[in-house]
Amino acid sequence: MTAFDYLQAHPGLLIVLASILGLLVGSFLNVVIHRLPVMMEREWTAQCRELMAGEGGDAAQDLKPHLAEETFNLAVPRSRCPKCGHAISALENIPLLSYLWLRGRCAGCGVRISPRYPLVELTSGLLCAVLAWLWGATPALGLLMLFTWTLIVLTLIDYDHQLLPDSLTLPLLWLGLIANAFGLITDLQSALWGAVFGYLTLWSVYWLFKLATGKEGMGYGDFKLLAALGAWMGWQSLPLIVILSSLVGALIGATALALQGRDRSHPIPFGPFLAIAGWIALVWGDQLIALYWQWIGGY
Repeated sequence: MTAFDYLQAHPGLLIVLASILGLLVGSFLNVVIHRLPVMMEREWTAQCRELMAGEGGDAAQDLKPHLAEETFNLAVPRSRCPKCGHAISALENIPLLSYLWLRGRCAGCGVRISPRYPLVELTSGLLCAVLAWLWGATPALGLLMLFTWTLIVLTLIDYDHQLLPDSLTLPLLWLGLIANAFGLITDLQSALWGAVFGYLTLWSVYWLFKLATGKEGMGYGDFKLLAALGAWMGWQSLPLIVILSSLVGALIGATALALQGRDRSHPIPFGPFLAIAGWIALVWGDQLIALYWQWIGGY
């Protein structure tokens, strides 16, 4: 019996292993969420400096020269406390357990650690457990976990910076098409048109809103994210995703206004709502559609 067969015969063990893997990867997701926008800013700054230096401009010297001095990527430097610079050891970086052991504070200076770090780890672990429960030890499981991790990163980067990086949305789109070339989630034709219609749907909304108001209601990253979701789940899923994202956005937006008194003029990114709606549609889409038709049939 192979390990794959063993996990198929013991779904409980698979769920436990998937949740542990989700916790471990969740710790790395925190690194990506924090560092990827900084890496992008450094790259943009370097390009601007090169362009302005090539044109003989002195202003290039004012473009944050310190950003290019230190090597900074997803692996280097080691994670450290932003307050005191204390390097985080392996024992201080165990998902969830280290946060509880340290009581949510830096071991070096005692400053409070944001609870978002363990929440990201916990979310990753729980979502991976749900995927393992529903899909079992199948070829689709690993890809769906990667899909989920990418959505978590996109959600928080967009929340923090109003940015959906092409380095995440475009690979997610292509991976969805490749996965469905083998029919892992849906058929390739549905995936292809899902990507096309996903992009065009929000592109059309963007231009209608801009022509009507003269303002930009969303960014191009939202188009690409919905296209990626369509590539994973097919064009049939797009109406449900759009409806769910609107409902999730209304719920979260109203809650934020009530609890935090958020400035109504401050833009609320749409990417997190799309990501949450896309994951819900992936996991419970068929049940939600069946429930809807059952409700309609009752009238």
